Amino acid sequence: MSKKQPKKIANLHPRNKHTGRYDFEALVASSPELQSFVTPNLKGEPSINFADPKAVLTLNKALLKQQYGIGFWEIPEGNLCPPIPGRADYIHHMADWLTSNNFGRMPVGPKIKCLDIGVGASLIYPIIGATEYGWSFIGSDIDANSLESSQQIIDQNNSLQNIELRLQSNPKDILYGILNHEEKVDLTVCNPPFHSSAEEAQKGTNRKVSNLTGEKVKNADLNFSGQSNELWCEGGEKQFIRNYIKQSRKFGASVYWFSSLVSKETHLKAIYHQLENAGATQHHTIPMGQGNKTSRIVTWTFLTKAQQKEWKLSRWKV
Repeated sequence: MSKKQPKKIANLHPRNKHTGRYDFEALVASSPELQSFVTPNLKGEPSINFADPKAVLTLNKALLKQQYGIGFWEIPEGNLCPPIPGRADYIHHMADWLTSNNFGRMPVGPKIKCLDIGVGASLIYPIIGATEYGWSFIGSDIDANSLESSQQIIDQNNSLQNIELRLQSNPKDILYGILNHEEKVDLTVCNPPFHSSAEEAQKGTNRKVSNLTGEKVKNADLNFSGQSNELWCEGGEKQFIRNYIKQSRKFGASVYWFSSLVSKETHLKAIYHQLENAGATQHHTIPMGQGNKTSRIVTWTFLTKAQQKEWKLSRWKV
């Protein structure tokens, strides 16, 4: 068993396109509709009101167009509008993780297949993985309307044609009903529902908006929006990952690396314990962060060293 304890980190990945301040001049030139949301911050620098959902949505559209070549990106009102820098960091760290397991050679191109568990309406992880590394994706979700939105994004962007969407018909399942044991998936990514109830999600949003505005807020709009299945589930993040690990064991020969974001560091001990009980041959924690916010990715595999070598030779050889 191999395990690494997380280290504190506060910087975006060096390949992340969003390091430093946003270039609002370039973003507005690419997406003029952003101009009406740009105002000076307290330092006199151009910015937006990050407590305004419409401003955040318009900024995301501009970022995806100007930096990833995504000409069409629309999501239904009320669906989760993801903070792109953090989502990009996950993909870049996983690209490094595959590289470190492939003799220092980065696996790229459509032969590399990734499963995004809970792809949502925004398609954000597949967009970044496809445009930055050429990977193929399966995107799963329990919400048919979210998948319809993601399919529209795929249909109207030529760079996203190696993305397939699958509906999870049983909300209690994560991998069952999505993967079959014959297909091979090199990597899974997952951003679990963080909260355990709608009330908890609202409290978290109130705190976030209060921090952004400097004023105490009791009933804030969700500045990044989000449906119930995107923000909370019974038992919250910890229980979701427990279920995920339990099901992943059944697909141990079909998937090389499973992974998940873990927002709460206090959950790691229980996650490690469950992975060991499940028979994972390796598990690791990759630290990541943005400013004062820190997070981490937990990865695990059930493949033996011999199986890992065969997998790399057959699928990742470059």
